[in-house]
Amino acid sequence: TWEEKNNTYFKAPSGGPLVQHTLVAMLEFHHQGKITLPQIATKMAHNVATLYRIQDRGFIREGYFADLVLADLNKPWTVSKENILAKCGWSPFEGTTFKSSVERVWVSGHEAYAQGQLDDGKAGQRLSFRHN
Repeated sequence: TWEEKNNTYFKAPSGGPLVQHTLVAMLEFHHQGKITLPQIATKMAHNVATLYRIQDRGFIREGYFADLVLADLNKPWTVSKENILAKCGWSPFEGTTFKSSVERVWVSGHEAYAQGQLDDGKAGQRLSFRHN
């Protein structure tokens, strides 16, 4: 929460509520001509799965889990308290307008997010890692 973050350094929890806005922030760089869509997929999915040896994820391949995102590159939206999904209820991006929006998210083939609504009825699965 915001109150927890306002503690002293050693008492404040680490990290920030950024997962919800990571892809749309990268898509801003795409709109600016600094990165291509395939480069975003490589950096945000392929490289992560390869670096951490995550089994059957990070690529669209037969037999892999269907972890997919559908984004609208031409649907601007502004981050506000009303549309923040993080449990802490705040974001450093509050007030920022992004040119793209995430419309749907599938995790292991299950639609987990659709047009502003989370479906947390089905839990995600534990990741498996290759040890070779």
